[in-house]
Amino acid sequence: MAAPATTRVSYAEYLAVEAASAVRHAYVAGTVVAMAGGTIEHGRLIAQMQYLLRGALAGKPCVVLASDVRVRIRAAERATYPDIFVVCGELQRDPEDPQAVINPQLVIEVLSESTALTDREAKNFDYRRLPSVSEYVLISQRTPSVEVFRRSGPRRWTVEEVIAGERVVLASIGAELAVDEIYRDGLGAILATAPSPNGA
Repeated sequence: MAAPATTRVSYAEYLAVEAASAVRHAYVAGTVVAMAGGTIEHGRLIAQMQYLLRGALAGKPCVVLASDVRVRIRAAERATYPDIFVVCGELQRDPEDPQAVINPQLVIEVLSESTALTDREAKNFDYRRLPSVSEYVLISQRTPSVEVFRRSGPRRWTVEEVIAGERVVLASIGAELAVDEIYRDGLGAILATAPSPNGA
């Protein structure tokens, strides 16, 4: 039996859906996708990371934006709401969508069970298609671990994992953060629920 045909939605139609809905949606290659809500741990990590970034960027011409602001990636036919992103200098809006930003330097996603695969693969690839993006950061909810994907040349990226007791260097915005501060207050609970090395 043939699969039913999928109706492609234009970006203008997507914007109409967003304007009329209380639920946020992503736009992915002509498809409108509802975005799930996060856990308490997810929200706490986002809030703590925003707090640390704002402190680190005080006095710099940078703005820290959260998941109620869209980023549009025209080359990937995607519009989405990163957990956190940073723009330094002039903030550029999409000509078709004044509420969407097109020039983040740093994009951060807090991993969850439902989004981890997309964040690691499809979104990782798509964010790289924005020339402005220099670093893409993934923050684990399960263990004190931060992964930094860093542009090192044309079509070349490196990845670095930073763990408890270490510091995350965010070269794209000239900032450095302690992993233990990112997980502050929730670090003990995360460590208590993390799998042991022997799998017990």
